[in-house]
This record gives sequence, structure tokens and C-alpha cells, in this order.
Amino acid sequence: MKFSPAKKLAVLLASGALMIGAITPAMAQSASDASSNDNTTGTAKPASPQNAQTTKEQRKEARKEARAKKNAELKKLEDAGYQPSKDDPSYPKNLQNAEKKAGIGAAASQ
Repeated sequence: MKFSPAKKLAVLLASGALMIGAITPAMAQSASDASSNDNTTGTAKPASPQNAQTTKEQRKEARKEARAKKNAELKKLEDAGYQPSKDDPSYPKNLQNAEKKAGIGAAASQ
């Protein structure tokens, strides 16, 4: 099987691009780690599994709270007459009217 020089060049360039794409995130990670270590004195301590678990639980709790807040706001809008599943040509106007009725949009738009 014989390949033309153009095909060989294309394969070489594609493999080079893939290698650069694979290496770049690792280099960026090590550069940010090095810059964060420059600002600290002494040796950096790795995070313990318990600390990592606590932060994961905190993130999970924050997501739950944000979801509950979003769902409560959507419920208020639906009670004020907004129908999100309806394909409506006057979409922004209906949402704004429901926000005014529910008293939600005033703080967000300012």
C-alpha cells in the first residue's frame, strides 16, 4: 500500500495536533500548580479524603438549594400565568408579565 506525500503529511500534522491537544491541559495544570505553590511558604499538603468529601457534600447541598430556589421561582411564575411548555410567539412579554405579577423580575432586572 503506497501513500502519497500529501497524505503522509496530513497524517503527520493530524497526529501532531492530537499530541499537542493532549499535552496542553496537563501543562496548563502543572503551570497553575506551580504558580499557586510559589505564593505559599513551606510544602503544600495534599487535601485529605475527609476534606474532599466535605467539600463534595457542600457542593451537593448548594446544588440542591439552587434547584429548590429555581423550582420555587418557576412555581410562582406558573401560578402567575406563565406557561413554559407553551410555544408562544409573545414569549418574552408573557414571562415579563408573570414576573411582574409574582414580584420576581423587579430585583433581577435592576
